[in-house]
Amino acid sequence: MLRALAVDDERPSLEELLYLLQADPRIGSAEGAGDATEALRRINRALESGPGGPEAIDVVFLDIQMPGLDGLDMARLLTGFARPPLVVFVTAHEDFAVQAFDLKAVDYVLKPVRKERLAEAVRRAAELRGAAPRIPVHEPDPDHLPVELGGVTRFVAVDDITHVEAQGDYARLHTGKGSHLVRIPLSTLEERWRSRGFVRIHRRHLVALRHIGELRLDAGTVSVLVGSEELQVSRRHTRELRDLLMRRP
Repeated sequence: MLRALAVDDERPSLEELLYLLQADPRIGSAEGAGDATEALRRINRALESGPGGPEAIDVVFLDIQMPGLDGLDMARLLTGFARPPLVVFVTAHEDFAVQAFDLKAVDYVLKPVRKERLAEAVRRAAELRGAAPRIPVHEPDPDHLPVELGGVTRFVAVDDITHVEAQGDYARLHTGKGSHLVRIPLSTLEERWRSRGFVRIHRRHLVALRHIGELRLDAGTVSVLVGSEELQVSRRHTRELRDLLMRRP
């Protein structure tokens, strides 16, 4: 059973988060803190108590934008602890996801928090703490990828994705209508979508062959035009890309 600490300076949001956490059978206890200073005092008591002690905290559900010490600052402080709790960010802002990954966050949940989405974050934390067996997950829809925006889950058609950009352990999906950040490594998408015509052109970019408009060569530098965006092709991927484009119907 996980012992959780929720941190949010907005009282209604904190109460809602605590309500959802306490309803999850994998959460043994859930406490709240109204700011990072209060939370750090609580975590210090947990560390003094030890991992099996009565004051222990396994996972912190942490808002980002708070007065004084914000959530990212607090997470940075926790990385210096000998046995820090796991961190799940819970925020209304998508923009900090890459920084959250850099701080080894377990998950990044967008507000307004949905019960199902929070349950997924709890599942990940439980697996990392060994508090619950792995729950079988249904195979994803191969033609669509779920993305979150403002607490709403939308399904992006794989055929609409022009290219994918690596951002740490996340990937940004680009379509003709915008972009979406998902918590899937680029290497995973490369393997999953290779048969669908996606090819690695750079350590940071995966491109759908059907969306490549031009292959450009300029002073030894190779790039491709995808929509209105020009992407560099690394030297190690140039030959494979040329061969694939030559065979493209």
